[in-house]
Amino acid sequence: MQKSQNKRSVYPLSVVATEQVSPSIQRITLQGESIRHFGLDSEGNYIKLLFTPDGSTDISSLDEENRPLMRTYTVRQFNPNDASIVVDFVRHISHDPTSGFAARWSINAQVGDTISIVGPGKSQPINQNSDWVFLAADMTSLPALAVTLSKLSSDKKGYAVIEVNEKEDIQSVDAPENVELIWAIAERGETLVDTVKAQSWLDGQCSVWCACEFDSMRVLRQYFRNEKDIDREHIYISSYWKNGISEDGHKVVKRQDAEQAQ
Repeated sequence: MQKSQNKRSVYPLSVVATEQVSPSIQRITLQGESIRHFGLDSEGNYIKLLFTPDGSTDISSLDEENRPLMRTYTVRQFNPNDASIVVDFVRHISHDPTSGFAARWSINAQVGDTISIVGPGKSQPINQNSDWVFLAADMTSLPALAVTLSKLSSDKKGYAVIEVNEKEDIQSVDAPENVELIWAIAERGETLVDTVKAQSWLDGQCSVWCACEFDSMRVLRQYFRNEKDIDREHIYISSYWKNGISEDGHKVVKRQDAEQAQ
């Protein structure tokens, strides 16, 4: 285990499996004894993959003036037997040479390749002190939504709306019997926003968990907070990315939006 320039622990990991599980999802399994302490509690939390400015995973030559670029992903699963984590990547390649590092790496990764991470950071759980739940995600946040659903009490009811690129991207997701899974298929022209708004509103207190693209997030924030009057105690809503810009640019936009929303 190494220390990065900002004193966070850096964990070098090896690729032990890679699989294209659907047209849009590449699933990578990363293993290393240095992350054994992550434990099952790490599922649903986020890690940051480290890259050089040119997209390499060899960060050994970087100095304080050239810190690694970080790309954020969710721990989909943790295996305590071999200290490995499963990470799902959306298979898309940006034309911007400073963007798309992680997606490009995941598509080309081979067993034995190495990459370093920092984390995990704590994810935001859904407030289960409610009569029903409404979850919404696109493909970037599907891993986090899947873990969130799996942690719901078995008697929960409500909706989980998930936008995927095409029908073949639909995954098996564990959910309470009375939480309805609704898939919005982008190639059919179905959107996360429209599909969320099309669902009948149930009686009682609703808890919301929503993570998606920035512009969709802003529309859904307006819908849940203002139209449906969900108070802050019962809502988690966040953007995981913004169309057309890198994660670094998204961080800036997200921070500005948060300041304006206060």
